[in-house]
This record gives sequence, C-alpha cells and structure tokens, in this order.
Amino acid sequence: MVLLEFSMTPLDKGESVGDYVSRSLKIIDDSGVDYRLNPMGTVLEGEWDEVMAVVKQCYDKMSADCKRITCSIKVDHRDGPKGRLESKIASIESKLGKSVKK
Repeated sequence: MVLLEFSMTPLDKGESVGDYVSRSLKIIDDSGVDYRLNPMGTVLEGEWDEVMAVVKQCYDKMSADCKRITCSIKVDHRDGPKGRLESKIASIESKLGKSVKK
C-alpha cells in the first residue's frame, strides 16, 4: 500500500492558482482513491499504479492550458492494509495523549 503526497502548481498563471488546484481536486475526488487535502498538497492512499494514474490525470489536465508546471511527489510504501491515512495520525495522538490539529 502506498501513501503518496503531491503538490502540483502552474508557474505561468500568476499568484493565485486555486482554480487550477480545484480542477486537480475534482479529478482526485472522482477517482475514488482515498485522500486528504492539506494546505500544501494532497495525500493519496492506494496501490502504486492507482495513485500514479491519478497524478498523471492531474498533470494531463493542468498541462492542457499551463505552459510551466512544478510537481513535488513524496511516496511511502508499506506492506499491509489500507487505512494509514487515519492510523498514522491516531498513532501520534495516542503517543501524545491528545488530539492534534487537523
């Protein structure tokens, strides 16, 4: 199972790029892959080919009308079942003895 965090941003569309990020989030949401949005990117959970296909769809959509794109990707593979989007946070909260900001 893979956790993949990525951030994809057009560099040629000015300071505010929320419209472009929203298009990627629609692709992510429609994919059925479990995900969490955060202020600096999105974390996907699934099999390698599944999560990479989502990133490619986001890239294809963005590259249709953006001439320059930056993309950062971080991958964590671990054998085992799904659920690490929740369990990793729960583990830290357990060790701290309290909830963390989400």
